Amino acid sequence: MSKQRILVAGGGGFIGGQLAKVLLERGHDVVVADIKPTEKWYQFHEGAENLVLNLEEKEACFKAIEGCDSVYNLACNMGGMGFIENNRALCMLSVLINTHMLMAAKEHGVKNYLYSSSACVYAAGKQTNTAVTALKEEDAYPAMPEDGYGWEKLFSERMCTHFEEDYGMNVRIVRFHNVYGPYGTWDGGREKAPAALCRKIIHAQATGDLNLEIWGDGEQTRSFMYIDDCVTGLDKLMASDFSHPLNLGRSELVSINQTLDMIEEIAGVKVTRHYNLSAPQGVRGRNSDNTLINKVLGWEPEIKLRDGLEKTYVWIKDQYERRARGEKVIQ
Repeated sequence: MSKQRILVAGGGGFIGGQLAKVLLERGHDVVVADIKPTEKWYQFHEGAENLVLNLEEKEACFKAIEGCDSVYNLACNMGGMGFIENNRALCMLSVLINTHMLMAAKEHGVKNYLYSSSACVYAAGKQTNTAVTALKEEDAYPAMPEDGYGWEKLFSERMCTHFEEDYGMNVRIVRFHNVYGPYGTWDGGREKAPAALCRKIIHAQATGDLNLEIWGDGEQTRSFMYIDDCVTGLDKLMASDFSHPLNLGRSELVSINQTLDMIEEIAGVKVTRHYNLSAPQGVRGRNSDNTLINKVLGWEPEIKLRDGLEKTYVWIKDQYERRARGEKVIQ
């Protein structure tokens, strides 16, 4: 697309940081806004206009969005299953971000608005089996999403849809399925399974203690999407004219145990697995049905999990070793 002024809300985070990088490389004027101080951003880009703002506040959203042609709203409180299950109220407060951002977009005449939703909007009753039937977009209704985070995402999807209907905005809604890769959270409680498992194996090798705790029985299933595929999908969706919720995830279904098998192979080690059945586990199985994204975009995420895990493992290992030397790292 022609040169634009683009806001990446939540651009100090994992996905936002990589998206801002790509947009800058394409010559756009990029505004990055995030609540974290810039030294804690996952990626900091000198060429962007970088704003430290609490986007739950209406005034902050109006300030960030002024003069922008397009908005990618990636800002929210989120993390892995341990964080989501223990911070439901905090997750739901993110509804303020999307509410105020939509109000600001309407006021300033923003042309294009993308909202980042989640596979957590899907009805839990359709995710009770490890051999889960891949979830189609319509499976979000009748609504019974994951408590807290899932409800906030589903409500915000509806708000985007009604702003488009009532005010003529061009809205895009994407449902992420477990994004992972370099520059992602890998320690501290908000990390997701691929990063957590990489870190645990790296730590096991470093300490010589090859006993590894696995949350649940390891048979719960998911699909994981590499960050490069995620950014490609966002780009293609924003350039399309499709305004309904769309899955953005890999359709390669794997168990946690299978994911760990791959990481063991990459690391060249075998660990002793200890299953913690009382730890947060989320739904029993979840996978992305990519029928619609193939129809709408003529594409679906294509990077194999084994390939993405290798790149992620190498990056996390470097971060782990740098931290051990007392250097500043992304966590």
